[in-house]
Amino acid sequence: MKQQIKEIQEFEDLLKNEGSFYFLKHSLTCPISKEAFQQFSRFTEDENVNAYFLHVQESRELSAYIAEKLETQHESPQAFLIKNGTVLWNASHWNITKDSLSKAGK
Repeated sequence: MKQQIKEIQEFEDLLKNEGSFYFLKHSLTCPISKEAFQQFSRFTEDENVNAYFLHVQESRELSAYIAEKLETQHESPQAFLIKNGTVLWNASHWNITKDSLSKAGK
């Protein structure tokens, strides 16, 4: 199951309390991002994982904050596997697939 977040404090709470989770930065206007979101959705429906996402257009400040906090270049779509506040894996654009998300956690 996946859940949308919109605020910086929500992301900080995830980093502090969640342990391990997947995160997707999703653009509402990009066809590549639409496919990545579908792949992310299929993955979260089939796997028992903690998963969160944001819509870049609705949460620009949060999106920029995440890039800075995780010391990554902003891309959209962009997926992460985060554990204890550290990025274990990330991918962008066509590299976000159900299979790549699954392999990241193994």
